[in-house]
Amino acid sequence: MKTKSISNILTIGFALFAMFFGAGNIILPPIIGLITGEKWDAAVSGFTITAIIAPFLGILAVLFSGDEFTDLGKRINKTLGIILATAIILSIGPLVAIPRTAATTFEVGLIPIWPNFNPIVSSILFFAVTLALSISPSKVVDIIGKYLTPLLLVLLGIMIVMGVLHPLDTPIDTGVGAAESFRRGFSEGYQTMDVLASVIYAGIIISAVKAKGYVSPEAKTRVTFLSGAVATICLLFIYGGLVYLGATSGYGSAADLKRTELLLYISNNVLGSQGTIALSLCIALACLTTAIALVCATGTFFSQLTKGKLSYKTVVIATCVFSAILAVNGVDKIIDYAGPFLGIIYPITLTLILYVVVFGKIVKRKIPFVGAIVTTTIFSMVQFYITMTIGQATEDSLVFQMNECIKKIPLYNYDVPWLLPSFVVFVVLYLFNRK
Repeated sequence: MKTKSISNILTIGFALFAMFFGAGNIILPPIIGLITGEKWDAAVSGFTITAIIAPFLGILAVLFSGDEFTDLGKRINKTLGIILATAIILSIGPLVAIPRTAATTFEVGLIPIWPNFNPIVSSILFFAVTLALSISPSKVVDIIGKYLTPLLLVLLGIMIVMGVLHPLDTPIDTGVGAAESFRRGFSEGYQTMDVLASVIYAGIIISAVKAKGYVSPEAKTRVTFLSGAVATICLLFIYGGLVYLGATSGYGSAADLKRTELLLYISNNVLGSQGTIALSLCIALACLTTAIALVCATGTFFSQLTKGKLSYKTVVIATCVFSAILAVNGVDKIIDYAGPFLGIIYPITLTLILYVVVFGKIVKRKIPFVGAIVTTTIFSMVQFYITMTIGQATEDSLVFQMNECIKKIPLYNYDVPWLLPSFVVFVVLYLFNRK
């Protein structure tokens, strides 16, 4: 393989890693390691499936369908695909994920160093930098992949290597078995929101691949796949390392422990007095790279959706302004209103990804895919209703009985009770439609 091709693959792969690796992804793994203790490796296995493999499948699903998410949406229905794409881009864009990056930067990256820093000023500065770096979409992959990501990897790599060579403590038996550790890692992986982001990022990555001259289907597939493999290896190293640091932190009980507190404790004890500064820089870089990618994706999507009536720059500016306003509310409020909404969108997107990757080249008709999507949507809506009303339900109420029934469905403990029913519907419709 030519040196230029290797360089392009590494640049695009690093950019994809940075897009996926937001600040929330830094905060999640250490607490998993603390809770699972000796079984931290089982937790890493579960986390890998939902936080690394599933997003990578999202990239492949779009690649197998075309060049962007709307091509993937056409596997079900053009109109429904556009509606789903709009819901996804809003959830990972100006309504939830983008303002959360700025709020996290303020609460975790700035407050530990400057306790009296103003959140409004922080939000303005954050989105001023984001706007400056995302206003030109053709350069965003190179900016992230060549400059920001290597710095982020170096900082996190130093902390992980130091923590592995000189562990603070040894992993202890926390009473959590291997199966439960795997389940916890599997469930926590959903919190990264990377499956939603993957189908949107895919368009950016595929466009970057084509811009570098890989336009034939074979070359485009090969470079995109290898770039995804680079991102996967980087994510596995970082996630696995952070889970291990949590398992060997010797912090004690995880009860009532904030995720940020554990991360600050680890960084300060592994890196010494400069740990807080190093962690703050990591948080800022992780949030910034994610925000740039999401703003770029939002601008591209709505510009294409309106066929240029809304220019890319107009959407980008509006997204930054709107996100800056929401970011001032803080991380907790953003998560509170986002939870129920994501509980509906996430399963639908994951269903579409799984069935297109596994069956896309075999099943050409739309009806089986539509059936699987509808089944998942029904389950998601029912679970949403149960979540919102179960607190006031009595044991003889319909809501309580519905909740008990769903708990009996296989894979409920892994937060995918819709998977088996949607598969049954997919197979039945495929066989019926074929005849």
